[in-house]
Amino acid sequence: MDLQKPARTQDAAPRVTELRASDADRDRVADILREALAEGRLTADEHAERVDGVLNAKTVGELEVFIRDLPAAHQHAAAPAYTPVPSRPTPGAIPAEADANVVAVFSSASRRGRWRAGRRLHAFSVFGSVEIDLSEAIFEYQQVVIKAVSVFGDIQIRVPENVSLRGTGGGVLGNFEVDTLDSVETDAPVVYVDGWAVLGNVEAHPKRGKRVADILERVQSKVDRKLERVQDKVDRKLRKHLDR
Repeated sequence: MDLQKPARTQDAAPRVTELRASDADRDRVADILREALAEGRLTADEHAERVDGVLNAKTVGELEVFIRDLPAAHQHAAAPAYTPVPSRPTPGAIPAEADANVVAVFSSASRRGRWRAGRRLHAFSVFGSVEIDLSEAIFEYQQVVIKAVSVFGDIQIRVPENVSLRGTGGGVLGNFEVDTLDSVETDAPVVYVDGWAVLGNVEAHPKRGKRVADILERVQSKVDRKLERVQDKVDRKLRKHLDR
């Protein structure tokens, strides 16, 4: 009879509190602290001290220490952490007519550099080559559709690596290849490539090292607006307190 104790199984994964904290985790805790300050649950000194601790925290467990005595920390968010990008654009978001056309017939054509990407772009290549480079483009809309048709030709599409990329199409004795790409930014543009390659080639890939700076500007703008609302609430509470 084997009286030896069974070997202890090693945990498959660390506990949540032991995981390294991300910037999103720190932002979530900082938002809770701002609300607590606006509601009068924390003094200005307490808020400053806790925010300093949040910035220096390394794990999720260390972050939770600063909000465990606040009600908002125990309210579970109903929304999922990640919302998948739909395979097709939002109905009605993209016009039927193209904002611009790039055509190459027995020739070459390109659209690259610093240019404004509209909501719809048509690219046609007939015994020619087309290059569409969005790596430095200005995205005025979150959803962009590129209709690409290649007949005995070649169409190359490049996007920044921090956008989302989807493709719908196929090849008839040709190659239609679109890399599926998911951005970590919720406000990132989504580029949809639709089309066909008839005895030709259509490819869409991210351009490594190229990122859309405008995304960061939009995110910062949202944060600034939220901070302004919180500051307004704090100011109203102070004025109300001083008027007593």
